[in-house]
Amino acid sequence: MEDQQSVESGTAAQDGTGAGALRAGVASSDITTSAEGAVVHDPLYAKALVLDDGKTKVVIIAMDVVAIGGISDVGDDFLPKLRSRIEGELGIPGSNVLVNASHTHPTGRMLCDDVEQVDRTFAAVSRAMQNMTAVKVGTGVGYEDRIAINRTLRLKDGRGWTIRQAHPCPWDEEVAGLGPVDPEIGILRIDGMDGRPLAVVYNFACHPLIGVPGGAVTANYPGFASSVIEENLGNDAMALFLQGAGGDVTEVLYKDVNRPRDSEPIGTVLGLSTLKALREIATADATLSVASETVALPRRTDIPQRLEAMEEEQAELLATLSGTSLSFKAFVPLYIKYALSADYPSDYSYRYLRAEEIGTNELVELDAWNRKNIAKYLGNIHAMEQLARIQSDMGTLRVHQARNDAAGEETIEAEVQGIRIGDCVLITSPAEVLTEVGLNVKKASPHAHTFVAAFSNGYVHYGAPASDYSMGGYEVTECLLAPEWQQVYEEAAARVLGRL
Repeated sequence: MEDQQSVESGTAAQDGTGAGALRAGVASSDITTSAEGAVVHDPLYAKALVLDDGKTKVVIIAMDVVAIGGISDVGDDFLPKLRSRIEGELGIPGSNVLVNASHTHPTGRMLCDDVEQVDRTFAAVSRAMQNMTAVKVGTGVGYEDRIAINRTLRLKDGRGWTIRQAHPCPWDEEVAGLGPVDPEIGILRIDGMDGRPLAVVYNFACHPLIGVPGGAVTANYPGFASSVIEENLGNDAMALFLQGAGGDVTEVLYKDVNRPRDSEPIGTVLGLSTLKALREIATADATLSVASETVALPRRTDIPQRLEAMEEEQAELLATLSGTSLSFKAFVPLYIKYALSADYPSDYSYRYLRAEEIGTNELVELDAWNRKNIAKYLGNIHAMEQLARIQSDMGTLRVHQARNDAAGEETIEAEVQGIRIGDCVLITSPAEVLTEVGLNVKKASPHAHTFVAAFSNGYVHYGAPASDYSMGGYEVTECLLAPEWQQVYEEAAARVLGRL
C-alpha cells in the first residue's frame, strides 16, 4: 500500500512556469513491512522532492530507514538500482539524486522487501515529477538544544565513555565534561507561487534510538516531528527530514529509567522548533547546481593493537577484584544504611555518645569493618562495569576487523555530493559523521547556509574526528576507517562546496 502526499499543479501558463523558473513536486510512498506478526506503531516513508530550474533537475529522497545499505533492511544494491531507474525512465542523472537515511533504529525487519523498496521509492519520485509546480524557496536556521546530548562523555583520565544500553555509564566522579553538539536546524522552505507551503526540508543532527512503548516499528522522533510540521502547515505540505552529523549524538533521555520510552514528545519539540524558525524565512526565485566527487577513505589498520591493549586492561581489572564477605543481598541494605547517615550509620547518635562516655568503641569498630567491605564490593562493581564495556567493545572491533579483512582493499569508496538550492547548500557523507567533523565542514564552507546530510548515498559506518581515536569511545570502536579519513573527507567536501 502506498501513501501519496502531493500538491496538484495547474497548467504551466496558470502557474507562470517557464524556462528558468524553479519548479518542484513532492510525493511519498509507504515502505513499511507488511510481514505477518510485525507490529507497526507508525508507518515508514520514502519521501521524494524533485526540483527543476530549467537547466538542472535534482531529486532529494528522505527515507525512514537506519542506513542506505550496510547494516539495515536496505540492500547495498538499492542505491545503484534506484538511481539507474530514475536516470533511465525519468531522465534525471543518477548523480543528481540524494538519498538520506533518518537512522531510525529497527526492532527487527522494518521495511517491505528489496524489490518493493526500489519500486515504491521510484514511484514516489515519478509522482513528484507529475505534480511539478512553480515555486519560490527560502533558507534559514532554527535552534533546538533541549533534546540531544553528545553521547561520548569525556572522562578525567582522557578517555571517552559512550552512553549506550549495552553497558553502564561511568561513575559520576569520573566524568570531566561533554563533547560538542550542533543545535542548528537547517531549513529549506518551498512555497507555491500563491504563498502556500509545498514542502519543508529540515536538517538536524540526532540519533533516533528511544522508539515507542512496546518496541513497535516507528519512524522515531523525526517521524513525529514531520507529522507536527505537516499538520500545522496543512495544504498537503510535506516535511522531509534529512539526518545531520549525528554520529555521536543521542537523546538526553536515552537512559532515563523513570518514564516510558517514547520518542513522540521529543519529536513534538523538534517539530515546533522547526515551525518557529520557518515562519521567519522569506522565499524568492532560485537556481540549482550539483557537484560530486568519489574519494577513497583509508581503512583502519590498528585493530590488532587496540585489541591487545584491551586484553591488557582486562587482565589489570581482573587483578583488582578482591574477596569480600558481602553478597548483593547483604550489600544493598548496608550501603543504603551507610549512605543515609555517614556519621552514625549503626544506630542513633546517642548510642555512640553513650559508648564514648563509658569507654567502649564496638560501634566504631563495626562501622570500620562494614565500610571496608562496602569499599571492596563497590570496587568490584566498578571493575565489573568496565569489564562489561571492554568485552562489548572487543567483540565490535573483531567484527570490523573481519569486515575490513573480507574487503581485501585498503580503502573504501565514498561519494561526497553537494547540492545548491538557492542559498541552501547540502553536502553529503555516507558515514555516521560525528559532530566535530560536521561543524568543521560548515565552518569552512563559502556558502551562507551549509547543511551536512550524513547517512546519505551509502553507508560506511562511523566517521569520527582523528582526535577521538585516542579516547576509545564507541564511535571509534564500531568503525572501519583510519583517522586519516577525516582530512580526506573534509578536503573533498571543501572542493565540492567550492564548485557549487
